[in-house]
Amino acid sequence: MRTLSNILQLGLKELRTLLRDPAMMVLIVYAFSISIYSSATAVPESPYRATIAVVDEDRSPASQRLIDAFQEPYFLEPVLMTNPAEMDAGMDAGRYTFTLDIPPGFQRDLLDGDTVTIQLNVDATQVSQAFTGAGYIQQIINDEVATFLAGHDPDAITPVQAVVRVAYNPNLIQAWFGAINAVINQITMLSIVLTGAALIREREHGTIEHLLVMPVTPFEIMTAKVWSMGLVVLTASAFALRVVVESWLQVPIPGSLALFLFGAMLHLFATTSMGIFLGTVARSMPQLGLLIILTLIPLQVLSGGTTPRESMPVFIQDIMLAAPTTHFVMLGQGILFRGAGLAIVWPQLLALVVIGAVFFLFALSRLRKSLG
Repeated sequence: MRTLSNILQLGLKELRTLLRDPAMMVLIVYAFSISIYSSATAVPESPYRATIAVVDEDRSPASQRLIDAFQEPYFLEPVLMTNPAEMDAGMDAGRYTFTLDIPPGFQRDLLDGDTVTIQLNVDATQVSQAFTGAGYIQQIINDEVATFLAGHDPDAITPVQAVVRVAYNPNLIQAWFGAINAVINQITMLSIVLTGAALIREREHGTIEHLLVMPVTPFEIMTAKVWSMGLVVLTASAFALRVVVESWLQVPIPGSLALFLFGAMLHLFATTSMGIFLGTVARSMPQLGLLIILTLIPLQVLSGGTTPRESMPVFIQDIMLAAPTTHFVMLGQGILFRGAGLAIVWPQLLALVVIGAVFFLFALSRLRKSLG
């Protein structure tokens, strides 16, 4: 009972210290609100009011139909030009992201069944628009040409028709994936930062010496930091999922939020222990920041949250099985995207328990040596 009381009181002390740290409080609020929203919406999944200029050298119903297809909100009204030189000058001046040159005889060649080439120029310095916009323009051209030819040949049929069924994200909205992935990444980052910073703060303020003369053990000190900082991150992540993801971004969550938070709790057991370990290695906040960068980037990039694990080299996949983020990403995406239940995600839960226990014991051993 004395040990439990010490752990509780030390944890409450950590929470009071955190509340008096405005920089950390701002970081927590930002990470689980604005950061998630910006991560979900920063890269547009479609062009928005992109500028486009067109040189129509054919001036036929087919070419006019093509020009009329470029409409808001994807594209601004196309600017008609008389010759390619004027079009190139406009792109060189940065006035247009896309320029389209429709050749003479465009409609005639289409009706004759000949191959037609349309020149599309893209200003790739407009990165957010260029890559998505080029694909949209290609799709618009294909659709309009197919519709035009079908109107002139009613008997024309497509020999093969693919029926596509998109699961879990039927409209292919990138913000859905970005929001969930941002929550998962913020849980990992904040848990490491808060626990590591809590230990560094004790050393910088001189309160670590006060703890050493008190009747508390390194186990109690570490456990108090783990449960208190883990509780803060867990509460913030639940708020982010309900308020930011579901209400603000309108992303549906088909799975059990309680099961996800349980998995997050096991994940926090490992990552907060990792933060304690980094706090024993670093001697100042700048050193801790550098160590976190070196640790966090591989954990997030190679865990499967950004790139599918199957596309990575096999030895990287095997190594990353020892990282808690790999199993947490699999668990989080399974629950929050596909509505997976306990029968599906129990291997990831078990892996997080084992990895968390190993990390906790390793960090505790390092803390004992550091305090000694």
